[in-house]
Formats: sequence, structure tokens, C-alpha cells
Amino acid sequence: MTMTQTALTLDHVSFHIDDVAIIKDISGTIEAGKITAFVGPSGAGKSTLFRLINQLKTHTKGTITFNNEDVKTIHPMILRKNIGIVLQEGVMTPGTVYDNLALPRQLQNDTLSEDDALSFLLKVGLEERFLHKKAKELSGGQKQKVSIARTLVNQPEVLLMDEITSSLDQVSTQAIETLIKQLNKEDHQTILWITHNIDQAKRLSDNTWVLIDGKCRYQGPTNQLDEATDQRVIDFLEGGDQS
Repeated sequence: MTMTQTALTLDHVSFHIDDVAIIKDISGTIEAGKITAFVGPSGAGKSTLFRLINQLKTHTKGTITFNNEDVKTIHPMILRKNIGIVLQEGVMTPGTVYDNLALPRQLQNDTLSEDDALSFLLKVGLEERFLHKKAKELSGGQKQKVSIARTLVNQPEVLLMDEITSSLDQVSTQAIETLIKQLNKEDHQTILWITHNIDQAKRLSDNTWVLIDGKCRYQGPTNQLDEATDQRVIDFLEGGDQS
């Protein structure tokens, strides 16, 4: 019998802005080497929860544990090297694709060789000709691939992906989905994926969390999601992006 390994543990995590509760007493574990989807209506707290996990925001109550350490006690640069985040728009810095890939190393006073940069580029399905291309000349799908490659430069243990296909066309979305499944299968990469698209969550993920009004109302295998008994979850699944 294989023991399940845990990548992250959340223990009664809450987050408030002034007196408003954004994240409400969430507990649970993220399974290492698996894809976990986070779904729920707009404003449910999904993106906020990701930012708490890598401490771009600081939770008000509770504990988030990574590698048996409280994330609040880990130096932010070390934490964000190990828990990488890819954002919705695939934001590029000025310069070439190589300049973007080299940025994580520069922030650590280190360098990235062109050979290493190329290996990360090839990993996300982009050819050598893109290495010295101006980042502003890339398509939306290409920018998102470079953004993923840039995050992989740090060789993170956990990847947080926040709505990374929401602004892409169907072809680009399929390419990104294929890449994510490949990273998970070949590298056993732990991936947390925010999506509004229930069908996408079912295609990609092993496990799913459903967040509604800052609370986690379902947490379990994706293939059992349709058996959820919480009425708010049922309403969400039937109505899509409904609050």
C-alpha cells in the first residue's frame, strides 16, 4: 500500500480585510504529485487563498504548513522559489524571452545560461527560435507558456496556476492543458489550478476544492464531485459561475 504524501496543509485558515472575512476557517491537505483544481464563483476567495499559500498575503488566523514548516516562518524568497505562481495574463517584462526566463535567477543574484534557458523553453513546447524573440511579440498562448517556463526555472515543488487559460482561445487552452498534464505525469509536479470551468477541472484534476463565499464546501476526488451533497455545491455545479 502506497502512503499518500502531503504537499501542503491548511489548518483553520482565515483571512480578513478590516472586519470583512474573505477566507473563512479553511482546513485541508493538498496531495503531493497530484493536480488539485480550485473552482467556485467569482469572489469566492480562490485567488486570495493562493496568495496566502505563498504569502503574497498574510492569513489572519490558522496555519499553512509546507514541508512541515509554517509558511510564515519561511523566508519569502525561499518560499516563492519552492511555491511558484503563474498568473492569468502571462505578464512579460520588457526585453526578450531569454530576459524573462533569466529573471528568477537574477533576483537571486545568479545567472541562467542560454542552454538552460533553452531547456526550459523546450519543456513548455517552444522552439529555440523563440529564445531571443521580443516578449511583446508573442501571442497570448506563447506568453503563457513562457510564464510557465519562467516559473519552472526555480524548480518549484508546487505550482500555483491562477486562471491561466481564461483569456486564451480553444487551441491555446488545449495546448496549455496538455503541457500541465505532461508536467504532472513526467515530473510528478504538484499543481494547484484555479478555474471557473467545471469541465476543465474534470479533465485535468485528481482532486477538487469548491470554494463558495470564502468557505471550502467540497474537498475530495474530482471523479466524486457530482456526488457532492452540499446544496451550495450542487447549485454551483448546475448553474456554473453562480454566487
